[in-house]
Amino acid sequence: MGSEAETVSVEGIPFPVEITVGNPLSLLATGITDIEIHFLQIKYTAIGIYLHNTDGVLVKDHLQRWKGKSSADELLGDEAFFEALVSAPVEKLFRVVVIKEIKGSQYGVQLESSVRDRLVAADKYDDDEEETLEKVSEFFQAKYFKPGSVVTFHFPATPGAAEISFATEGKDEAKMRVDNHNVAAMIQKWYLGGDSAVSPTTVRSLADRFAALLSSSA
Repeated sequence: MGSEAETVSVEGIPFPVEITVGNPLSLLATGITDIEIHFLQIKYTAIGIYLHNTDGVLVKDHLQRWKGKSSADELLGDEAFFEALVSAPVEKLFRVVVIKEIKGSQYGVQLESSVRDRLVAADKYDDDEEETLEKVSEFFQAKYFKPGSVVTFHFPATPGAAEISFATEGKDEAKMRVDNHNVAAMIQKWYLGGDSAVSPTTVRSLADRFAALLSSSA
């Protein structure tokens, strides 16, 4: 009650502390993507990671082995922790808000390339994965990422699928479904993948938050 009105600001962009899609999802981490050009930091997107953790279900049921491992730095360097987070069968939602305008094709190509590299490294890249990734890239191809545009990745509690949506002012929301288990999992890893994730600030935020949750959990 009232939580829908509460927000956390990331680079001046408000993120609700709770979003309800299927389950109520809590904002557990935030961050940005950026690059540095000639010592100037250019920020491209703000990120909010939402997970279903009502009554500590995520910690109690899926992250038991890290209880009491309270150092964020320990979690940050533990790839197994982020693997467990990705594979945990809880509902997840990633909200990505554009700060600096880019072409949707640029974002799509970056996502496609990064996910493909992960799949190849894990020996999970075949014709089905190639076809699915091409569709994901095509989905973003003609989009214009003006500031304030929102990309949402929604992962249901049962692993193996994802829904991607794109919303921008003045246009109808566009959606696509990803039914390939390997691709859906690797998209999660793009944002939750520890050292290899696209946003180090988001991963640090996750480690800080979960260090607190794991140390306070009974």
